[in-house]
Order: sequence, then C-alpha cells, then structure tokens
Amino acid sequence: MRPAPPLELPLAAPRATPGQSVRGVVDSVVYRAKDGPFAVVRLLPEAPERDGPLLPRAAQLPPMTIVGDLGDVSIGEALRIDGRWTDHARYGRRFVVESFVPITPSTTDGITRYLGSGLVHGIGKRLAARLVDRFGDRTLDVLADQPERVREVGGIGLKRAHAIADVLRARRDEAESMSFLHGLGLGRALGRRVIRRFGADTVRVLREDPYRLAEEVAGIGFLTADRIGHRAGIAPDDPRRAAGAVLHLVGKCADEGHTFLTSTQLSANAEALGIPEDRVREVVPALESRGLLVVERAGSEHAIYAPPLHQAERVVAARLVRLARPRKVPPRAPAAIAAAARTLSDEQLRAVEATFRAGLVVITGGPGTGKTTTVRAIVESHVAVGHDVLLCAPTGRAAKRLTEAVGVLGARTIHRLLEWNPRAGTFARDAKRPLSAALVLVDETSMLDVQLAERLLVAVADGATLVLVGDIDQLPPVGPGQVLRDVLDSGVATVERLSRVFRQAQESTIIRAAHGLLRNEMPEPTPTGQRGTGDLYVIIAEEPERAAELVCRAVTERVPESYGLDPIDDVQVLTPTHRGPLGAERLNELLQQRLNARARERPRRDGEPLRLLPGDKVMQLRNDYEKEVFNGDVGRVTDVRGAELLVSMDGREIVYGPDDEGALTLAYAATVHKAQGSEFPCVVLALHTSHYVLLTRRLLYTAITRARRLVVIVGSRRALSRAVRNDEGGGRASRLAERIVAAMGAREPERART
Repeated sequence: MRPAPPLELPLAAPRATPGQSVRGVVDSVVYRAKDGPFAVVRLLPEAPERDGPLLPRAAQLPPMTIVGDLGDVSIGEALRIDGRWTDHARYGRRFVVESFVPITPSTTDGITRYLGSGLVHGIGKRLAARLVDRFGDRTLDVLADQPERVREVGGIGLKRAHAIADVLRARRDEAESMSFLHGLGLGRALGRRVIRRFGADTVRVLREDPYRLAEEVAGIGFLTADRIGHRAGIAPDDPRRAAGAVLHLVGKCADEGHTFLTSTQLSANAEALGIPEDRVREVVPALESRGLLVVERAGSEHAIYAPPLHQAERVVAARLVRLARPRKVPPRAPAAIAAAARTLSDEQLRAVEATFRAGLVVITGGPGTGKTTTVRAIVESHVAVGHDVLLCAPTGRAAKRLTEAVGVLGARTIHRLLEWNPRAGTFARDAKRPLSAALVLVDETSMLDVQLAERLLVAVADGATLVLVGDIDQLPPVGPGQVLRDVLDSGVATVERLSRVFRQAQESTIIRAAHGLLRNEMPEPTPTGQRGTGDLYVIIAEEPERAAELVCRAVTERVPESYGLDPIDDVQVLTPTHRGPLGAERLNELLQQRLNARARERPRRDGEPLRLLPGDKVMQLRNDYEKEVFNGDVGRVTDVRGAELLVSMDGREIVYGPDDEGALTLAYAATVHKAQGSEFPCVVLALHTSHYVLLTRRLLYTAITRARRLVVIVGSRRALSRAVRNDEGGGRASRLAERIVAAMGAREPERART
C-alpha cells in the first residue's frame, strides 16, 4: 500500500525552516508501513494563545502533513516534532520528521483537540469542549489529579472519571519519561523499550542507576548508559559503573567471538575504563549472585561467562557425547553404499561408511578434495536404505549451494529447519519436538557458532546420525565459539579428512594457491598470457586510492573484456573491512557510480538522495522468514515506487517498505565474512596495510576459495605477505573441547568459588 496523496495545504499553513519544532495532535494516519516505523500522518497544529480571547474555531490552523519514522503513533496523540519542510513533486509540501516526543498539550485549543480525538475513551468532541470551557488550560491536570471535579460539568460518573484519570496519568507519565529520555539523547524506538521495561519508574531508575539500561534493555550498551551516568554525576569507580562495565566487557568479548574472558583480561580491560581491580573483584561476585555472570576455575585463572554462553557450551558438549554413540549398520547399507560409491576414492568411501556406523561424523577437507561428491553419496545411500535425511547450513546462500550440489533433497537454513518464529523469538523444534530424521547433515559447519549449535543439537533426536561437513581452515563463525574446531580437538567424533586433491582440481591455479597458503606459500599468479582452469592474478598497488581505482577498473573493464563475465552478476569484490579507503562502503560507492548510470543523476525522495537505485546489486543483511530471504542473499533492485523498493532475488520479486530498507545494503563489494558459504565465478579481492589487524591466512584462504573461475588480488605486497604469514585469528577463548572431554569422562569443569 502506497501513501495517498495529501490534501493541498492552504497558504495559511505554518511555515517552518530546518530545525524548527511543531506541536500538535495527530488527526489521522494516512499511511503506515507494515511492521515498521515509517508513516504519513495529519497533524492538527496547536494554535498559539493570543492576548485576549482564543482564536475562533473557524480560524484554527489547518492540518499539516508529517512524514517519516513516526513509529506507532495513534490518532489523538500530542507530539512535538523536530524536522524540516520539503517539497515533493507529487505529494506537495510535507514536514519531514527528524525526531519527536509525546507531549501534554499546553494550550486550550490543543487540549480540546487532544481530548476530543478519541484517544481517551469516554470523551468525545462535545464533552471535550465543555471540559475545557470549565477548566481552561488546567483541564488535563484536573482530570488526572482531581477526577471528582468532573461533576462540575456533568455527564460523567465518578467511576468513569477515575478510569479517564488513569489513562491521562499514564499518558502524562509516558510523555514526561519520553521527554526525559529524549533529552538524554535516546531516540523514540529505544525510549519506548526503556518505558516498556520500567514504566512509571523510568525517570527514577535512570537517575538512581542508569547502568541498568545496559543490563535490561536490548539495544542499549554500556557506552550509552555511561554517557547518562556521567551526566548524572556518577563517579568513575562507582560500584554501579563498575558492574555496568564488567557486563559490557563480557558482552564485548562475545562480540569478538570468545565465549568467556579470564579474570586477568577483565581486570586489564576494566582498568582501561578507569575502574580499579579491587572494584572489579567486588562487583563480579555480586553480578554472579544475581545470575548475570557465571564464573568457573580455568587453571590458575577464572573464566567469566555470560550465562547463555555457559549454558550453550554445556548443552553442546553433553549432546555431542550422547549423539556420538555407535550405530547398528542396517542390513541394506552395504549394497546402498556400493551403488552410490562407484566413483569414490578410498577416503570418500570411508566417509560414507562412517555415517552408518557412528552417530557423530565430521567430514573435513580443503577445496578440490571431493566434499560435495562425498555428501551426494552419503545422501543417496541413506535414502536407498529408507532413512529420512535432512540437509541444512547456517546461511541461505550455503543452503542454496548444498541444494544445487546434492540435487536429491532440498537444504534449508538451520533456522528454517528448526522452525524459527521471529516474533516469538523461539524455535518450534527442540527436545520435546525433535527433528524426524535418521540423518541430519550440516554443511559449512565452520560458520556454526556455539549458540546456534545448541539449538540444533537439542532438536536432533537420540539415535539419529549427525554429519558435520566443513573446511577447518576457513574463517571462524561470526558468532561466539569455534564448534567445528573444538569437536575435532576433543576427539568425540568419527573424523574423515579428505586430503587427496583430484586431478581436475589440481589444474586450477586457485585451488593450488589455496593449498599452498596452508603451507605458508605465497599465491603464485597466473603467468602473463597463460590461463588455467582457475586463474589468479595479483596487481600491486601501494596507495589505497590507486588500489581502489584498479579494483574498479578490474570489475568494469578488464574482467568483462578478457573473460566475458558480467561485472555485476558474475564478479564479487571482497575486502576485509566495512570502512576505510578500501572498505566495502567506499568500494560500493565507487562501483555504484561506475556500474549504475542512475547513480550519476541521484534521484531524491523527500528531498534526500536515494541510497539504493533501480539496477543496484544489493545484499540482505538479516534473515526475513516472511519474505523468505536470508542473510547474505544477493539480488537486484528492479524499481523504486514511492516509499517502496522492488528487488529481484532468485527469480522472485520482493517488496521492501521504508521500514525494512535497512535490511539491504549495496553488494558490489562485501566483506569476506559476508561471503562465507557463497561461491562466485570471479572474486576481486582488495588487500592493503590499512586492513592490517584483519590480514590473516584464514581470511585470504576464505576469500580466494569463494571463486570458481577467477581471482584478482589488488593491493600492496606488504599486505599480501602479512596475510600469508599471519596464522592468528583462528583461535578463540572456548572451553567446549574441554567440556566434551570431561563429559566423555562424566566430569564437569569446576565452578569457581568467589
């Protein structure tokens, strides 16, 4: 649904300049985006009080059209809106929201409109006018605090008056709290979350302990709470600040991929925030007693966990040990294996046989070692004996690749397999309603973090076989943990390592370079004038600006001319970072200008240039189960219609409203992490010393193995050399392997006494 064109505003409408505020009551909601904050509303502006009598009704100011992120505002709400006027070619003059807060109307005209709007059940327009005639600009205070006085007007019983008072007091409290939060720099969306959590106590809670925001309200971190605490005069070593900092540091540790941090690390990081070690020792036991931390002994140290990650490690360890029990081989299995395994190597054959003997099997190997062929044989042989088989992967792109590779069964994302309900935040498949399959196969397991592994493992039925397929040398998962590595290190699974690189794969420069990286060898570019089945070129550029220009020329000129590849559909630019002169954001800007002619004109909406244009290559940033698009899916914008984007993904046209446009980003360039689980005909990789911290062998290995036909590396010699030499970045703080070993011996790591 698109917004209806607003009525033409009379010349008498109030004028505004950028940065002006307007106040008024919402008269109607013309358009509201589904499940999002964008809306078009009519606002009845408050007429200013004059010296002398009120303006006559006929002189009341006409409605204003307000557009922007207005959330779930309702008819009758009184608002103060900060913004600016724009002139829309089709819809005329409109006031665009920059921020807004609910208010209590202050003029008699505003109060009359507020009460008569229908927002307060039991008061209509006529009664609102009578109340204001009697109590004037004190009407709202009288109704809220002295409801018995309504008998001075008549027409309202005492019971009804008290019900009206409850509504008005709640509205007044919310307006005061929202105004207070707005003054602290919190937007409406976060402000509503805070108010939902603390209600009428919002102002009191924030003044007493603003660090509770970081603990109890999603989307608010320590830095925001600390800014509020500083304004409130809280000392740097105050216990409230120390507790907030500890929780922040534990959360930051998880964001970096670790499941815990040590007490020494915690003290050092807290000291950097100005919190002494003795204060940290004081608050950690208090936080543990409140269930906000879990502390375990880890040798001479303490391991400090967020409780969900501690639980995930324990559950994953227990489930893996339980699933790893031997299986009885079905009588029909030998014949089924023989039929499916005619062209398999000895390594591949052992892997297929292992899935009938063991309950937990890991199949790992680099590019060209036949993992896909092995997976296909596993599926065919289990189907032949009558087993129900389920296939899944952590991302949508990886699941699609698995479906294409196997061809027998469709693969799904793990979330879809477990029937994730995004609104409820729960999985329908769990220990009480397990997956009905004899074999569950997970591809791209190197991307599997410990919390997603927990949800999957509790849903795999006892007696089923779990097969984990992945390349241990890829980048670790974005989320915390390193499940595949820990499973291998623990010895709990039957592991089949595919090491033989098949002859056809050996002819690929890309595959040879990937395996050479694992031996600490620099990639050998394809000699000039020579091509293999997979070509690899290295273009040296020491200056970032020069490297960015060469990346653009490779994509738009050299690759299409030499290889006949489409610069948008067949070529993917990868880079280690989002930001910087060679980050994904900057490269996307440059490539959009080169590859999309509309970007040179830069159409505008509501006075602002459009970020995404027809023809743009875009990537989905989060799973959307209603639209059936998933994190990492890539498509093309086909049209922009008003406030809506139309995007073609895998042959389907998907509509994006203003509320979910943030789910998309330009995808001419992407980070290497975003490309995990994907394959492209050509990868152009930007590497520079500006990426220094992220330059690792795993990142380079992951990037070049995303390409099927061609790799072009553009960057400095020093950056490429560092990436080859730097084998760091794969290790993470995790006790999962230790827990698995302990569970195999029926022991648990010792909980610390603090």
